[in-house]
Amino acid sequence: MEATKKKFGLFSIILLGMNAIIGSGIFLLPGQAFDILGTSSLFVYLFITLLAGSMALCFAEVAGLFKSNGGAYIYAKEAFGNFAGFEVGFMKYIVQIIAWATMSVGFVTALSAIVPSVAEGPMRVVTIILVVGGLSIINILGLELAKYVNNIATVGKLVPLVLFIAVGIFFIDGRNFQPVIPEGITAGKFSESAILIFYAFTGFEAISTASEDMDNPKKNIPIAIAVSIGCVSLIYFMIQFVSIGILGTGLHGTKTPVVDAMASTILGNAGGIIVTAGTLVSIGGINVASSFLTPRGCLALAQRGMLPPIVAKKTEKGTPVAAILITAVLVIPIALSGTFTQLAAISVISRFTQYIPTCLSVIAFRRRGMKSTFRIPFGYTIPVLATIVSAWLLLNADGKKLIIGLGAMIIIAPLYFVMKNYNQKHGYEFKDAE
Repeated sequence: MEATKKKFGLFSIILLGMNAIIGSGIFLLPGQAFDILGTSSLFVYLFITLLAGSMALCFAEVAGLFKSNGGAYIYAKEAFGNFAGFEVGFMKYIVQIIAWATMSVGFVTALSAIVPSVAEGPMRVVTIILVVGGLSIINILGLELAKYVNNIATVGKLVPLVLFIAVGIFFIDGRNFQPVIPEGITAGKFSESAILIFYAFTGFEAISTASEDMDNPKKNIPIAIAVSIGCVSLIYFMIQFVSIGILGTGLHGTKTPVVDAMASTILGNAGGIIVTAGTLVSIGGINVASSFLTPRGCLALAQRGMLPPIVAKKTEKGTPVAAILITAVLVIPIALSGTFTQLAAISVISRFTQYIPTCLSVIAFRRRGMKSTFRIPFGYTIPVLATIVSAWLLLNADGKKLIIGLGAMIIIAPLYFVMKNYNQKHGYEFKDAE
């Protein structure tokens, strides 16, 4: 008799979603956002909370229709056809690979503040390989170990953030919020700040990639998406609020605002050490989440005939070894390239190739009469507004970043016809979702 496979329960799925969203950005963004809009950056956080929340609701509704791995890829394929699914699926996987590579470099960068030798040379190479390779091995060993590592990492990164908010709120100086709306604010500055802050919210869609490893996914994933984005949004807003309240204009130019606030005002050097440790745990935690979720994106492509079937094979424990190994082999050289800023910029723009089709798929599935375990209120208003605002953000993005981020869709288009021909020769087909 086949052993019962261990799966993520609702609590673990929520932690996985929060872990996938919270990375290094929240420890660094308050100062950058304040540089652009001052106290008005708080309004941008609210704006992005509404946008990310709207997108999360769209993902929650369509996630309630399927239990298959794949997330945005499955939704685009089932709503708009094989070619759309192929484009979105591969873009999603590419974004996940770039994101994991970027976060592995980020972890080494943060670690170099404590161990300078890992910043460059052979030690940098070895550390990146250990991070990516070690986490891949953990995933090969099975879901149970990966689940516990994820839960510990998520709780570990939340402790210093919650501590910062709980203690810091008593050190706020109301005068630091003046003026509420600084002079010279333009639509361009608002959109620039919005795109910057939006990067910190990305990742909420990731948990739908691994639906088959979740317990009762049609019910639990919509709940987990809504809860995780809600909790993270509240934490993000409060961190920006407390940072401004403590440091005021001192936020200008600082690269580590949360650390500075803790060290100089609240708990002295001990506070700075706590947040520095929290930064490492945070980036380490998102590496853990990426190591689990990214191979599942590769697995989903293979399960639907988008990659050779050998990639979809699993062990008796349900571990997709081929997908994990392929992912590690792709992530390591990208991480070793060292282009952290370029990778992050491409990742931001590319993610909209998942968000916009998913928002539109809500409309397509409803028109077919498909019933989800979760339904967004107010008719089509939320998916339509989320699509329009996303398009507005893209139109206001840096032109070069836009071309690089979306240009990958053109490059991967021929692969669709290659795999279609491969499937026809070997008797395979692009499979439907469940």
